[in-house]
Amino acid sequence: MDTVLLIHVGATWSLVGLIWFVQVVHYPLFASVGATEFAAYEARHTRRTAWVVAAFMPVEALTAGWLLADSPKGVADGIIAVGLVLVALVWLSTALWQAPLHGRLSDGYSAPLQRRLVQSNWLRTGLWTTRGVLVLVMAGQALV
Repeated sequence: MDTVLLIHVGATWSLVGLIWFVQVVHYPLFASVGATEFAAYEARHTRRTAWVVAAFMPVEALTAGWLLADSPKGVADGIIAVGLVLVALVWLSTALWQAPLHGRLSDGYSAPLQRRLVQSNWLRTGLWTTRGVLVLVMAGQALV
């Protein structure tokens, strides 16, 4: 299998696993932190999560672009293009909704903001899950 595609599959599935953990475990637990400790908790969460996300999101985006520019043999260009659009939508969702909500939560806990974070994050969860399926299809096409 093409090395870039293999790296892409690894980065994408790392993010799929991460987003599901965040969506069903981590973000819902924000409500259990406590109002007095929440601002400090949110600051630690943001700082530590950034390291994990920064390790995979740029790799995913760069390899998605690379695959479009130099498609592996057997992999349909259309599916690569759809995958790249989904990457852009994840980044857009992060910039427009999740990052600003984290910014507002850094001032202190708000149940409505926390609920909005969980609700809006379903978009990223769906986008990354769809990407996960797409990259497996790409890998399957490359193996045939």
